[in-house]
Amino acid sequence: MFLDRHDAGKQLAPLLIKYKDIPDTIVIGLPRGGVVVAYEVARLLQKPLDVICPRKVGAPFNPELAIGAITDSGLGYFNNDLIQSLGVSKKYLEQECAKEQAVSKRRLELFRKNKPPLNFAGKTVLIVDDGLATGATMKAAIMSIKGQKAAKIVAAVPVSPPDTAAEIGRMCDECIAIATPWNFQAVGQFYQEFPQTEDSEVLELLNNMESS
Repeated sequence: MFLDRHDAGKQLAPLLIKYKDIPDTIVIGLPRGGVVVAYEVARLLQKPLDVICPRKVGAPFNPELAIGAITDSGLGYFNNDLIQSLGVSKKYLEQECAKEQAVSKRRLELFRKNKPPLNFAGKTVLIVDDGLATGATMKAAIMSIKGQKAAKIVAAVPVSPPDTAAEIGRMCDECIAIATPWNFQAVGQFYQEFPQTEDSEVLELLNNMESS
């Protein structure tokens, strides 16, 4: 469906064109892969590009299974049903949250360098990722941005399972996805090229937007 993340961003951007003429709109990419998609969106809409860095909180003995996600601010999303069913202890959750929040802060400092703190108050915020699976990091991003009293929050992705897109849509003002296939297994299955995005590429794209 998509050649790569740049192609996905170019296909996603026209679905967001109505925000081009809305003042105080900002595009937020979720590192790392989401920043590549967001770059193309921000270029077409001629809007500022920035990042926040939600971090997945993994389950005990299965770190790939997200029981939640947290941002640098400490705000996040947690799947309480899953936490209860797995018997995750309060101590484990507190330790993992503290660890991932610290990582989020370090990554934000790396990507944003000496920029002033993010301020979403009163703004229309378009949160872009390269796709949703469980949506844990997108949900954490939404919760964090809500905490700063954004005027409107839109989640935008190339691809998502139908149920995740519906859930995300209930958490924010709008969820836009090019495709919501019933046979979704992983985000990468919808890309011809889906390499890991490196920090250096994220920094290059952010710098390109600042200088353009």
